[in-house]
Amino acid sequence: MPLSFTLLSGLANPVFAENKIYYAFRNSDLLGQSIVALLLLFSIITWTIMLEKGISIKKAAKDSASFIKRFREKRNPYVFFDRIEEENSPSARVCEAAYNRIRSLGVISPNGGHRALTSLELEIVKGTLEEAVADQILVLEKNIIFLATAVTISPFLGLFGTVWGIMLSFTDLAIMGKADIQTLAPGVSGALLTTVLGLVVAIPSVAGYNIITSQVKSTIVQLDNFVEEFLLKLKVEQVTVQQAAKEKEESNSDDTCFNETTNGKF
Repeated sequence: MPLSFTLLSGLANPVFAENKIYYAFRNSDLLGQSIVALLLLFSIITWTIMLEKGISIKKAAKDSASFIKRFREKRNPYVFFDRIEEENSPSARVCEAAYNRIRSLGVISPNGGHRALTSLELEIVKGTLEEAVADQILVLEKNIIFLATAVTISPFLGLFGTVWGIMLSFTDLAIMGKADIQTLAPGVSGALLTTVLGLVVAIPSVAGYNIITSQVKSTIVQLDNFVEEFLLKLKVEQVTVQQAAKEKEESNSDDTCFNETTNGKF
């Protein structure tokens, strides 16, 4: 269980009234207690985001790898044309965007056949693929900015609370006119609590942020490679269709010549 949840239960449960952490919290002023509450909230949110994003990105990467593997096994780039909606992965969404663009260009005939794409149409499809990748990146990176913010701001909030608390403790010490540990310790312990919580939030957030951003970058590379592979297959299919059309035209031409020769003889 994250330390922040343990701290929260220690602050909320009356059984822990004499707990050292509760003692420090109790001897903080209103500002210090507000910072503690804010940092606890930050910790809960960051752990929620890290767990949710970690699971979702891992699943997205796994699903994308599975889709790309099946896509690579087929020579025809239109192999998933009729059932792309059933696929659930970032790479499938990129492929779906390309299929929709190809459909809008009239490349696919009603009977399921397809013609070769022109150079301009290939550029249009490439632009569509790049836009689709950018859209998937936005989905993958959603809420990650909060982790980066928590990493940056939590230690500063903790430091601010500590400096504020120590300043008040020494001010009280000066006003009371006696320098003893009983006067200084409660305020200092409350002040140091904010630094502890700041680190409790920041340290897991740094680790989670680095792991998640690494997974996101890996998935982005995966999508970029898929775009290049998809375009390459389109170009190969373009050459194949053009060659088939040329052979058919030559065959029709030979048949015409044969018929003309035959008619001339008879």
